[in-house]
Amino acid sequence: MSEIERETLAVANELLRRLSARNWSIGTAESLTGGLLASAIIDVPGSSQRMRGGVVAYDTTIKQTVLGVDEDLLAAEGAVHPDVARQMALGVRRVLSLADEETMVGLATTGIAGPVSPDGQPVGTVHVAVATPDRIVVSSHLFDGDREEIRAQSVLAALDLAVAEI
Repeated sequence: MSEIERETLAVANELLRRLSARNWSIGTAESLTGGLLASAIIDVPGSSQRMRGGVVAYDTTIKQTVLGVDEDLLAAEGAVHPDVARQMALGVRRVLSLADEETMVGLATTGIAGPVSPDGQPVGTVHVAVATPDRIVVSSHLFDGDREEIRAQSVLAALDLAVAEI
């Protein structure tokens, strides 16, 4: 297991501990991480008590139609923008809420893992967001490395942000 994998597992464990302490559930909305964030949470034994599910919104249209990201925002700024991450985190809370139980935390990732940028932003540009009943926070990053390393750093950044906010 690599150092980043060990750190990711430790942070995911802490996130689930904090969610359990508050009796909160979590859902993920992912673009560049393509399910890795949900998988990192699910890798922790007992995660089924807190993990509601995830939406892999790799296609921009899915961000808009499923997660409710504003169409005008996507047209003006593209899919890699802090406000897109914010709206994805809010949207996944809504999408994964049940009739009798709200999903309390939405965690989102959007960015450019490379090897090339489709819109001129630097490869490694990543925005992660967490939405809770209390507030919404976005963190923006410029990661170095290859596609796999950027995606792994994005997962860890999202988990770190969630732990800081819960």
